[in-house]
Amino acid sequence: MVAHEYAHGYAAYKQGDMTAYQLGRLTWNPIKHIDPFMTILLPALLAWLGGPIFGGAKPVPVNPRNYRNYKRGDIIVSLAGVATNVLIAICCVPLVILVGVIGQQVPDLQRPLGVLQLMLSQGIIINLVLAAFNLIPIPPLDGSHVFKYILPPQWSLQYQRLGGVGLLLLFALLSFGRPLVNLWMSPAFLLGRIAQQLYFPYLLPNPFDV
Repeated sequence: MVAHEYAHGYAAYKQGDMTAYQLGRLTWNPIKHIDPFMTILLPALLAWLGGPIFGGAKPVPVNPRNYRNYKRGDIIVSLAGVATNVLIAICCVPLVILVGVIGQQVPDLQRPLGVLQLMLSQGIIINLVLAAFNLIPIPPLDGSHVFKYILPPQWSLQYQRLGGVGLLLLFALLSFGRPLVNLWMSPAFLLGRIAQQLYFPYLLPNPFDV
């Protein structure tokens, strides 16, 4: 979450917008990116209701009017978080293998390294799913900032107004459109399985097996 939001702020900074930097949001401090409703209350409420659970960080404030090129800057800033999630997933693959190699060579470290390896392997699929989820073209998700430029101008204006009910649309999609969501997520799951095939020979025993 922190890397995703930092990427938005840093990309905006590089595109000419100082807003996130000036408001102290260009930081790795996770507390700065926590939104009381989106990060804590909403996921807890959805979990209590037994429905699909989702949430988010406090959006990084940006002012697209400050971008040197409005359209290009908007697209770059919007996709920066998604690209960061993909990059994290990619980096986790060799780390899983490295931890496995060390654990195979030093048996006494297999249990703690097994925990670390499990975290890294989960990091692959979690970040791939986050990337795919954020690309869903429903405002205010990142994908909507790209999709709006594909639409004719009049349609684009109407489409951007959906941001006011975006959370409700997401909840409806996750509740009643599960086959569609699974289809959208299928590339992320496919990449996750490919990654698993790469690191499978280096997997350590599951530290939680009794």
